[in-house]
Amino acid sequence: MDAALQRAIETELAGSVTRAAPVRGGDVALAYAVDLDDGRRVFAKTHPSAPPGFFTTEATGLSWLRATDTLAVPEVLAVSDDSPNHLVLEWVDEGRAAPFTEPDLGVGLAAMHRAGAPAFGRDDRRSTGSRGLPNEPCATWPEFYAVNRLLPLARLAREGNALAPPAIADLERLAHRLAAFDTGEPPARLHGDLWAGNRLVDVAGRSWLIDPAAHGGHREFDLAMMRLFGGFSSACFAAYAEVFPLEPGWEDRVALHQIAPLVVHAIKFGGGYVGAATAAIAQYA
Repeated sequence: MDAALQRAIETELAGSVTRAAPVRGGDVALAYAVDLDDGRRVFAKTHPSAPPGFFTTEATGLSWLRATDTLAVPEVLAVSDDSPNHLVLEWVDEGRAAPFTEPDLGVGLAAMHRAGAPAFGRDDRRSTGSRGLPNEPCATWPEFYAVNRLLPLARLAREGNALAPPAIADLERLAHRLAAFDTGEPPARLHGDLWAGNRLVDVAGRSWLIDPAAHGGHREFDLAMMRLFGGFSSACFAAYAEVFPLEPGWEDRVALHQIAPLVVHAIKFGGGYVGAATAAIAQYA
């Protein structure tokens, strides 16, 4: 661990670092399990080329989700976007899923979504995700998904030659007809990047949410993201549906909500994501 980072952690947590071991921390972040002389272990990460506001945006999202008291979210212990940038969180000892793990996740996620948001987007207007997608507050979901997701992604896909021109044209047309798919629900409090890698299971079998791209959005988005990459059982979705049923026709909208993450992956990685994104867009062209 960099000496400056160690000093910052020691100052903010009022303890001396006795050990710092590298752990996984995302695509580009450098992450550590940090032991302090008072017996605490914390999770700390830094980013060698973080965009402005990178860690304070994540910290705000974590605290916003944690405030619902619905699912476990690590407490933010320290954060700074100044050099050395860093985020320090409470440590989660990982374990194995128990029979109640998936149903409890479904029930907790439903409660988190019900906690709601002031608008579609973020009040602080901060961008989220690896492509810095905007989160300008919007009054309706069609406006949010068009202005903050599909149209910016169409531009990025065109600039990076990530999708064929016909697919980009279809994506732009779709952005202007999203009202046809609107359920009229108020904004839900979303994790925003809910794939299996952003859910930890602790030694007690409890689910923890990490690395959010938190914003107010359509609750079907989180659920569609969970289905896109797998890692969540049918028991989770069944428990969610029992306490907070989705609006009729939700099955036909799953791929609609998956378009945004698929296009992001097509831009970043190419390969099979190009065909998957193109196919999803074609369903609504």
